[in-house]
Amino acid sequence: MEAVNMKKKDPKIVVAVDESDESMYALSWCLANLISQTSTSNLVLLYVKPSPPVYSSLDAARYMFSTDVIVALEKYGSDMVNTVMRRAEAICRKSTTKVWVEINVERIVGSGDAKDEICNIVGKIKADTLVMGCHDYGFFKRAILGSVSDHCAKHVKCPVVIVKHPKQI
Repeated sequence: MEAVNMKKKDPKIVVAVDESDESMYALSWCLANLISQTSTSNLVLLYVKPSPPVYSSLDAARYMFSTDVIVALEKYGSDMVNTVMRRAEAICRKSTTKVWVEINVERIVGSGDAKDEICNIVGKIKADTLVMGCHDYGFFKRAILGSVSDHCAKHVKCPVVIVKHPKQI
């Protein structure tokens, strides 16, 4: 009987991060519970920034949007991306010094509606697992805003782990 080579590829785990404590907790949880100590892991930090606003020469109140305002808003968006990613990478560095494991960390920044963009990117890069934090919105807020994690759990093709922050339990 011939042996079958079933070498498993290193898993690609995507963690959706944003400026919330819930997403950073989900990242910490992922590093503690899903990263194997026996193989290399590929971790993708995914941040989705809102679509850049589209301005006409006049806004609804008939005031001119100056180029300075538009540039300031774009700079704020870039600064937010950098802040979130630095915070997430610091959590990764702190975690890897404890377990002596090799983690390949990749940063991906999307733009648009978070729930759609997360699903698109996870599918495009063929992730093995998606990890997300749970904001634990109440019924009414969730009904109005929709739940990004619920949407992703229903639409991505890989397993989704939704991590609740201990303050929500």
